[in-house]
Amino acid sequence: MKHIIIGRAEEMKILEQLLKSDQPGLLAIYGRRRVGKTYLIKNYYAGHLKFTCSGECGSGLHTQLANFQQQLNTWFPASRQLQPPANWQQAFIMLRECLDTVKTKGKKVIFFDELPWLDTHKSGFLSAFGYFWNIYLSDRPDLLAVICGSAASWMIKKIVNNKGGLHNRITQRIRLLPFTLKETKDYLQYRNIRFSDYQVLQLYMVTGGIPHYLNAVKRGESLHQAINNTCFAPNGLLADEFQNLYAALFNNYEKHVHVIQTLAKKNKGLTRNELLVTGDLMTGGGLTAVLEELTESGFVEKTEPFDKKKKESLYRLVDEFSLFYLRFMRGNSKNDWLTISKTGKYIAWCGYAFENVCMKHIPQIKKALGISGISVAYCSWYRAGSKGTDGAQIDLLLDRSDNTIHICEIKFNIKQFVIDKRYSQLLQQKITAFRESIPPRKGLLLAFITTYGVADNEYKLQFVDNEIRMESLFEEV
Repeated sequence: MKHIIIGRAEEMKILEQLLKSDQPGLLAIYGRRRVGKTYLIKNYYAGHLKFTCSGECGSGLHTQLANFQQQLNTWFPASRQLQPPANWQQAFIMLRECLDTVKTKGKKVIFFDELPWLDTHKSGFLSAFGYFWNIYLSDRPDLLAVICGSAASWMIKKIVNNKGGLHNRITQRIRLLPFTLKETKDYLQYRNIRFSDYQVLQLYMVTGGIPHYLNAVKRGESLHQAINNTCFAPNGLLADEFQNLYAALFNNYEKHVHVIQTLAKKNKGLTRNELLVTGDLMTGGGLTAVLEELTESGFVEKTEPFDKKKKESLYRLVDEFSLFYLRFMRGNSKNDWLTISKTGKYIAWCGYAFENVCMKHIPQIKKALGISGISVAYCSWYRAGSKGTDGAQIDLLLDRSDNTIHICEIKFNIKQFVIDKRYSQLLQQKITAFRESIPPRKGLLLAFITTYGVADNEYKLQFVDNEIRMESLFEEV
């Protein structure tokens, strides 16, 4: 049965174009676990699916082939196979024979879900699939093959950048991202859950807009009840999610978890060299590979410094749930969220989590600033302190192509943020330090991004050029 699809407007345009194409199609869709890839494909293509199969996590070749055979029997009962295929070459011959019996008009979709799990060690799956595409699928303009995986780095390396039979064969790819704030609000409202924007923002700071996580929120619960029941109850949906999340995505996932745990301790992020020094993680090459996989999968963001010195690039933990788990859930199953939310630790988490949310909503920030049509690079800036100078840090800079830079101050607060004398001095110090590091032709504007705005006073009048409130982050772009 087809269900309503919230958001995903751009993705659905691509899916529709592939349906209307008079050419054979090979779509690769990837994105982190629980983001809604399978839901999107199965529901949008509900009336066109002619075969689906999925890899099984941790299972060997024999089990994967047995599952494949069972799906053939389900989709093609008239061609029922009594024995599983001996190998993937035989499996795709069987699928080809079954597809040849389908006489319906229009585009027919075959869907291979969790492809990385199908490609078990020495199974020959990828080479067999590549041969299946080149010999059969590529000659069938009425067929669209969709391949899907949660291990984004694997999908990029093995599929998109494949050097073998699938080289340059992908006709379209989609990286499915978590919901935006607007999509999160729309999804909750579709389920008749009417949280305020402030509450939706807080929920987003816990779940990161992952649809499967949001689905655990029940109508009639307060925000605090929803977080308690989902994260801290013994049978809560997210109680064991962290342990399962990385294990399902990465080989030798302990290294990935180690990096995540190390990054969670530093709000500003760490350079690759700092990661090597901090915590005795691994060798340089091994760390580079892990960082690339975590970045491609959306757990970590690589932020280029303003002066573009590559070795100084910062890696930040931007996966909201991972940060929330490490700050509050790990070893704290008996905690009550209402009690936690009154602590200083909660206030510190809110500040960092809100920064991450803002960095994922750059298009909305550009729209609020009236610069949607201007090319913008966003980056960070940091100057270490010394005997003669104070240190300074800017978490978000918007470097515009018209020689203007927005210094963004991001403040999460339960009411209007007040710039007092002490904070104004820190602002002046930061602006002065940054001005010294940029060409004189560049203009500077100070933008405040806050939940409820900046209170009017002499310091706001002196410093604040642009003000963006929480509701602007919910805009559609």
